[in-house]
Formats: sequence, structure tokens, C-alpha cells
Amino acid sequence: MILKTRSGRSGGASRTIAGALLGSTILAGGSAAAHAQEAPEAVDSNIIIVTAQRRTQDLQVVPLSIQVLGNEQLEDLQIGDFQDYARFLPSVSTQEFGGPSYSLVYMRGVASGGDGNHSGPLPSVGTYLDEQPITTNQGNLNVHLYDIARVEALAGPQGTLYGASSQAGTLRIITNRPDPGQFEAGVDGELNWVDHGDPGGALEGFINVPIGDSMAVRAVGWYVRDGGYIDNIRGIRTFPTSGETDDNQALVEDDFNDVETFGGRVALGIDLDENWTITPAVMAQEQTSTGSFGFNPRVGDLNVQRYRDDFQEDRWYQAALTIEGSIGDFDLVYAGAYINRDIEGLSDYSDYAYFYDALASYGYYFVGPCDNPNPFDPSCPRVNPSQYFESSDRFSLLSQELRVTSPQDSRIRAVAGLFYQRQFHDIEQRYKVDGIATAIEVPGRPDTIWLTKQDRVDRDRAVFGELAFDVVENLTLTGGLRYYRFNNTLIGFFGYGAGFSGSTGESQCFGPPTTDNAPCTNLADVDASGNIVPKRSRDDGIIHRLNLTWQATPDHMAYATWSRGFRPGGINRRGFIPPYGADFLTNYELGFKTEWFDGRLRWNTAFFHQEWSNFQFAILGPNGLTEIRNAAQARVQGLETDVVWRPVDGLTISGAMSLIEAELTENYCGFLDEDNNPVTECEDPLAPTGTRLPVTPRFKGNMIVRYEFPLSPSLEGHAQVAGVYQSSIRPGLELEETRLLGIQDGYGTVDIAAGAESEDGWRFEAYVTNLLDERGSGYVFAQCASAICATDNPDTPGLVYTVPNQPRTFGLRVGRRF
Repeated sequence: MILKTRSGRSGGASRTIAGALLGSTILAGGSAAAHAQEAPEAVDSNIIIVTAQRRTQDLQVVPLSIQVLGNEQLEDLQIGDFQDYARFLPSVSTQEFGGPSYSLVYMRGVASGGDGNHSGPLPSVGTYLDEQPITTNQGNLNVHLYDIARVEALAGPQGTLYGASSQAGTLRIITNRPDPGQFEAGVDGELNWVDHGDPGGALEGFINVPIGDSMAVRAVGWYVRDGGYIDNIRGIRTFPTSGETDDNQALVEDDFNDVETFGGRVALGIDLDENWTITPAVMAQEQTSTGSFGFNPRVGDLNVQRYRDDFQEDRWYQAALTIEGSIGDFDLVYAGAYINRDIEGLSDYSDYAYFYDALASYGYYFVGPCDNPNPFDPSCPRVNPSQYFESSDRFSLLSQELRVTSPQDSRIRAVAGLFYQRQFHDIEQRYKVDGIATAIEVPGRPDTIWLTKQDRVDRDRAVFGELAFDVVENLTLTGGLRYYRFNNTLIGFFGYGAGFSGSTGESQCFGPPTTDNAPCTNLADVDASGNIVPKRSRDDGIIHRLNLTWQATPDHMAYATWSRGFRPGGINRRGFIPPYGADFLTNYELGFKTEWFDGRLRWNTAFFHQEWSNFQFAILGPNGLTEIRNAAQARVQGLETDVVWRPVDGLTISGAMSLIEAELTENYCGFLDEDNNPVTECEDPLAPTGTRLPVTPRFKGNMIVRYEFPLSPSLEGHAQVAGVYQSSIRPGLELEETRLLGIQDGYGTVDIAAGAESEDGWRFEAYVTNLLDERGSGYVFAQCASAICATDNPDTPGLVYTVPNQPRTFGLRVGRRF
């Protein structure tokens, strides 16, 4: 996409370029002459400004595949959150499996499925807010996008400049900074209506106030309500063992999956002198969602049967400090941030309870209060074995980075730095059955049949450096190394109370509690002195990046890159399963970036071949516990390309696409040898060589046509059509999982918009998203054992759920800039 001149969903300058799409591009090298274009105030409005290389550059001279959504594109395409902008990034695929707070992001097909569990692998894609990482092990923060300068998607291993969670790529959200040069303010209001659903709307505003000549404060606030569109319909279900019945009559509700989001951001910019700037900033957001975001096609379009309340509350804040300055000829940047995030949730778990009962007479063992709780004692009353679970995830994330950059107009240029990150995750999940006897509860937890109470800590340290050398004026060689060291731990309790199970949970404890309000400890190690210590996974290593860039002409550039990324290993909470190791992604990439006809046509393309070794794969083992293994090897290859064409003034036609082939190059057998290496030779592999990797479509693309035209001397109009399409995807890696859930069909959507902007700052727009009301499948899942899910028993509907894209939505927006 083209980055335009108006402040991101905010500024006061008029449009100078019609809306475009995305720009796949380049990073790091660039000749010294190209690096002269650094000040965004001085660049032509056709130039796309990015900071992917940790310095301000024209996108077309950066030798890396980058996709950019500029500030006006975010607004023109009705983009307000992560799911919105991911649609328009061809190299990005997502899974949203638990509402808006649990979104997983993947890039270039590097996905094995099964991620997102609290004890599972770290993400393979890092997300940054300005200079600071905001990735947690259960997904990135769903930052509402308002007053945003741009979103940058850096595809492929980032090697030197980004760390552990940037194995397959990096997403960067860049906010508008305080500007001491001018007063700015704006307000936007929106009303919308979801077809088959409820109304929604938004109220957003910002203000930028100079304080003298060297200071400014920028404040932003928003409130958004997303109307629901899933109906919870009447359902009655009888448990086969106990004969108890679930009836959800009291919970029947139309459009019950609504979302409310409010938050704000305040940043203070202080120019200490000509060389030094300090920017402290605070951002906070609260997002509350209710209901289920998946529906059951067997009971009707956008219908579901839930037997317990579902809700989720995601609260977080970030405090950040950026210090930028110069010491002699060298630029120095310090970026530090602290994030605190709390997610509270309540979820229906009755499907699992029903199918466990059908498979293993599970409901037989749940009895109410009696003298000697025993399922064989007829005096002990039966209780409804329907389950639900309460969850509490509390995160804290501290990150710090210090880097130094040499003069960018020299023939030899360097960047070097230090990085530190520590993430703490307090995990609590309470699986409950109402009315059970105290003797079969987890001690101290009323009605709790299973408790997970663990502390997880992920630490990452790194030293990095990169050197660029202009071999000749238009040929640049860049090489970089990153030394990393990770140290990840897990400790605590999981399982049943001793009165319910003699093989899992409290009965397997070997020490007093090490986490708050746990009955004891059964997940830990014991050191040589007999002390209980966390289970630990640690390692270190070096990853690299090597790039050669040829600037053939000022408008034509080609590059070749060899880079490597990694993802840290971690702990399996089931004691007899060994820790899983780091996995690695090696990337070979060729690309070009070109402009033609005085900049009216821009065409960028990247070809890539990636080898993914010992990749981490999460599965559900006994008792629904996640187990992670280093599974096998995979190969991912494909291309990304985009075109922006402005044939006449006011008309912009843009398109972007990715073609990706991602498949196993070895069998996945599902078990390890005696040296903890994956076994790849077996009679019936769970996924044989050649199996397509899940989540990512082979094709994903989009096209936008936008026309801007004068309506009067003081009023400019616009009309836009945007289309997005992706091909089918596999829901999981294993053949059995795909057989159960089915292939997710490809789908496409069309959005339209028309509006006007006045010379005095008024703006009006009407839009329709998903014009044809296409029902796409973003994620599918089942809440039962496959042996039951695979049956066609008409008495057990609710087997496979689909999380759809949002239905057709009509909207009207009005705003004013001052």
C-alpha cells in the first residue's frame, strides 16, 4: 500500500494520492545515495515511508518483502483491528478461536496448528507497537487502530534486527507521534448495522497540542461497539450415564456475541535539543465480549446451542519510553516498555462433558454431598455432569532494547544493539461441575473438578549487529548476526483432586504449593539439594542474515537474501514428556522493486524458498493436556507480488497476492526416539510426507479500485470497490483431524464505499462490507473426542463449529478535522 500524507486517521492535509493497496518490498541494504532520502517531511507524496530497518527509509530501497497499510488505507478500508488489516495482507493468515482477544497470526505458511495454549509454543510471528514487542504466548494484543501512521508486515525470518518471536515474520503498528510544529485535532463517529445481527458504532477522537517550541502532547481515545450476529437457540441434551438433562432455555438470545472496546493513548514528545528527543507514552484498552463466535451449521446458519454463559474481558496497558539522540556521528535509540495484561473468561464446556460421558461413562462419577461420596452408593445423589470453565490469565512483559547506528551516508554502515525481554504468565483455569461433593473437588476450590495453576516465565536476551557495504555505487552487501539466549520455565499444579483420581493431579504431588492458591506442586523439578525448582528449557545460538542489493536504476532494484529465524523451546507440563527444543526457519529469497512511467506504475515481487526444521507441533493428549513435540521437517515456497497503477489523475487500481506451497518433507509419526528426536519412518504416519501444512491458503489476494473526483470547488468525492479472496485451507496437520473437521472452503468478499471530504475538514462516508454476505470459514473446531465427533448420530448435533467472517455490514461515518 501507499503511505499517504494525511495523519493516520487524523491529520489535516488534503489527499494527494488515491487509495492503493499494499507494497511488497525491501529492507536493509540500499546504496548510500538511496539513504539520502530519510526525512519524511521532505519526501514526495508518492514515496512510502517505512521504519522496518529501524531507520526512516523509502519502501522501494529496502531489500525485504514488506507489505504496508498506510494511514489513509486503514481508514479507506474500514480497518479498526487485527482481523480487519490481516485480510489485506496476502502473506498473513490468522486463527481467531476464542473471540477477539485470542487471535493467532502466521506468515508465509509457517504454521503447524494447535498453537495458542497457555503451556504451548511461543508465536512464530512477532507483533510490535512502535518500538516495543507486544506478543504474548496466547497471541498478540488486539490493538484498536485509530490515529495510526501505518501497519508494516515484514515477511520471512528477520534474522538480525528482530528476535525470538519473529521466526516467520514481524508485524509493526506505528502510531502518530506528538508534533510540536502544529495544533491538530479530530473526531469521528460511526453507526453500522450487521445483517442478521445488531447495530454497532464508534466514537473516536484525537488532539495534538504543542507546548512551546520543543514539546507536544498527543492524546487519543475511542469507544467501539461491534454488534453480535450469532444466535444462541434452544437446546436440550440428556447425559447417557446419569440421565441428567441440560436445557439452555434461560440463555436463548439473538445476536449474543457482541463486543465493546474502549481505550486511549497519551504520548509526550520532548525535544531536549537538536540531537535528543524523549517520548514517554501510555496506552490502555479494555475489551469485553460475550457469547460464542463460532456457529454450528447443523443447527442453522449463524446458530449455536450453548448451555453456559460465555464471556471474556481483556484489559491491558502499556507504558513505554523511547529516547533518541546522537553522540558524535552515531545515532542512539533506547526503547523500553512494560505491558500488563489480564484476561478473565467464562466458557461452556458441556460438549466435552457430554462426549466424555458417552465414551467413558464419565458422568457416573459425579455425585453430590453425602456421607461417603461414592458412585456405587445409591444414597449419594447424582448431579448434572455438565462442565464449564473459568479462566484467568495474567501477563506482564518487560522489554528493553539499546541500539547504535552509524552515519547512513557512509560507504560502510552499521547497526548494533542489545535486547532483553521477560514475560511472566500467571495461568489459572478452573473446570467446574456445580453441586459436586467436597470430597471430589480440588481442595480449596468449590465445585472445581480440575485445576490448572501455573507460573510460566519466558526470557530472551540477544546481542545483534549488521554491517552494510557499498561494493560499488549501486551494489550493496549486507550481513548481520544475532546471538540469542533463551531461558524458559514452568512450575505449578494441574489435575484432579485426590478424591477423584489416584493417577493425575493432587495424588501426584511431591511438594507444597509453589503458585498462589494451588493445593500442592506436581509440575516442577527437584535439584540435587532436594529443592523444588521450575522445569526449565534453555539454549543459545546464532542466527544470521545476508543480503545483496543491486540498484540498477533509481526506479529499479533487485535483491537476494539468505536469512534464518528461530523460535525458543519450552516445557511440557506432563512430567514424563521431555522439553521441546527450538525450531528453525531458513529463508532463501529473490525479489525486485520497480517503478515505471514516472511513478504511475509500481510493481514489487518476492520469490522465496524456506526450510522449516524440527518444527514444534502441539497436540491434545490424555485428559485434554497439550503436548508439544519437535515433529518433522517442512518446506515452504512461493511468491508475493503487488501492483499499484494510477492510469489517470484520481484513479488508482491496486492488487496484491501470494502463492504459497507449504508441505511436509518427512513423515510425522507422532513419537520420539530414545534420543528425543522425531521418528520419521513408521507404517502409518499421522501425516505423511507431502501433507500440506494447515491454516495457510495456497492463494490469497486482493484488488482495490478507488476514484477521487471534485464535486465542487470545496468538496472532493470518492468511490471505492475492494475485493479479497483466499483459497481453501486445511484445519490441522494430522490426517484424522482434517477428516473430522473437513477442508475449509475458499471464499471471497467485496466491500464498497463512497463519500466526500470538504475543504474545511468535514468528512462523510457510507460503506458496505461483505456486500454479497459471503459466509467464509476462518476457523473450525470440535469440542469432543474424534471417535464420537466422526459419527452421524442425529442426537448429537454441535460436533464441529465454524468461526465465520462478519456478515454483510452497512455503515455511515462522519468526521471533522481541525
